[in-house]
Amino acid sequence: MKTINGLSPGKALREMLKQPEIIVAPGCYDALSARLVEQAGFPCAFMTGFGASGSILGQPDYGLMTMTEMLSVCANMVSVLNIPLIGDVDTGYGNPLNVHRAIREFERAGVAAVHIEDQCFPKRCGHMDKKAVIPAREHVEKIKACLDAREDMLIIARTDSRATHGINEAIDRVLAYHEAGADIVYIDAPASVEELELIGKKAKGYKFVNQTEGGKTPLLPTEELQRLGFNIVIFPCCTIFTAAKAMRQTLAHLKEKGTTREYIDHMTTFKEYTDIVGMPVLLEMERRYKVDEFKSVAGN
Repeated sequence: MKTINGLSPGKALREMLKQPEIIVAPGCYDALSARLVEQAGFPCAFMTGFGASGSILGQPDYGLMTMTEMLSVCANMVSVLNIPLIGDVDTGYGNPLNVHRAIREFERAGVAAVHIEDQCFPKRCGHMDKKAVIPAREHVEKIKACLDAREDMLIIARTDSRATHGINEAIDRVLAYHEAGADIVYIDAPASVEELELIGKKAKGYKFVNQTEGGKTPLLPTEELQRLGFNIVIFPCCTIFTAAKAMRQTLAHLKEKGTTREYIDHMTTFKEYTDIVGMPVLLEMERRYKVDEFKSVAGN
């Protein structure tokens, strides 16, 4: 398994959580966006199922991505990252037996932590309407399966019950999930600053918060979220929203003008892009393995 500073990904993330500063984990939806998160200097990345569904399937986050598809996205990200990756296992893809297998597979792929939610399957994005949740006691059994399956991976227990049962029920659920052994708790889509304050005061253990632009939760400075008691904040959609808008604008310009010549300042250069995706490393490998010598022989 890939290590981070000599530690397993889970242990590396656990060490980060011991620090007083809130961990900021931007969303990434493929290996390119994962590289950009690390190159921007962030200590942790978040694999967004919302973004991956749009990128891989061209579909909304509506429970359409399978376990193997999500796992493949995470594995590709881990292969290019040197920071911990938090993954998304949706509802665990079935009952506790399916959950057990999912946790084994995601940890084997090198994922540092996953969040598992208590929605009914098939789930939908936590900031969409008409969600439904399973009984809390059923999700407790899924958490137990996670703990039995994992070695070092951290388990983030998520509830979507704020939308269906209110904030007090959501807090009761994460208290039960913490009691069951979850490392981190996560109430998705709180609807006000007051609800965020209540979570910070009443939830136990490490606390996780989502900042989805245009979603149901107010966007606050990370320093304020830290003051409220949160330990990890994700920005799951910022990269996919930015990429979609930029591509739409570039394509509109091309359609109108018939060329991208006047739009180049909005793009990376060829060299900037190849540097982002690791071309210098491959050039060094070519030198080390004398690839050019063999190419010249093959050309004769």
